[in-house]
Amino acid sequence: MDRIIADLHTHTLASTHAFNTVTELVTQAKKLGFAALAVTDHGPEMPDAPHLWHFYNIRRLPRVIDGVLLLSGAEANVMDTGGRLDFADETLEELHMDWVVASIHSLPLGRTSLSPEEATNVWLNIAANPYVDMIGHAEHPNYTFDYERAAKEFARQGKVVELNAASAVVRPGGGENMRRLLRACRKNGVMIAVSSDAHSIYQLGQVGHVLRLAREENYPQELIINLSRQNLARAFKLRGKAAARELEELA
Repeated sequence: MDRIIADLHTHTLASTHAFNTVTELVTQAKKLGFAALAVTDHGPEMPDAPHLWHFYNIRRLPRVIDGVLLLSGAEANVMDTGGRLDFADETLEELHMDWVVASIHSLPLGRTSLSPEEATNVWLNIAANPYVDMIGHAEHPNYTFDYERAAKEFARQGKVVELNAASAVVRPGGGENMRRLLRACRKNGVMIAVSSDAHSIYQLGQVGHVLRLAREENYPQELIINLSRQNLARAFKLRGKAAARELEELA
């Protein structure tokens, strides 16, 4: 458990607080030996979000670039305590993205904190959204929730929970929450992904500290979806993604 084969949460300069193009990210992914890369720029309610056309047009890029499977995606924003996202279901259906991350950011939500009950309801509602693939950086200290209750639902709905390597820098104070969430996920057999949330090529794949956390907690390697091609393809199949076959064909 020393490296990942895909980064499933990254941003391009289409999210204007990030710094690199898709091509530059893919080039770096190739250097790192990745099999796949998900581009998950911010949804439309973030102040720096790309135009909606970005999410349509990324599908016009080659599916495989220099041996790396390019996954179209987005980091959708939670908009209210009911778990509404800033992409309408009809839009997500039409976009047919490979990988949708749902995250709480205080600006779109309009609140800097939630009660544990409110935050729990958010994630239970997100878990029921068929278009969401991954629960993004859910360890924030201002949005703590019932990890055990939510993890059971994540498992039931086949959601992936993210260990976000950037959280210690941009969302400090959530380290123990991440550990508590990880333990609840392990108990309930939840799939997880270890992601960089890279906003530049220099952050891509830099996930060593959260991989160590997963190791310390004896997280089953078969449930860490981006540790191997086999794990990732299996997760894609469970999520009903065509990328499963494409990934297998690249092996």
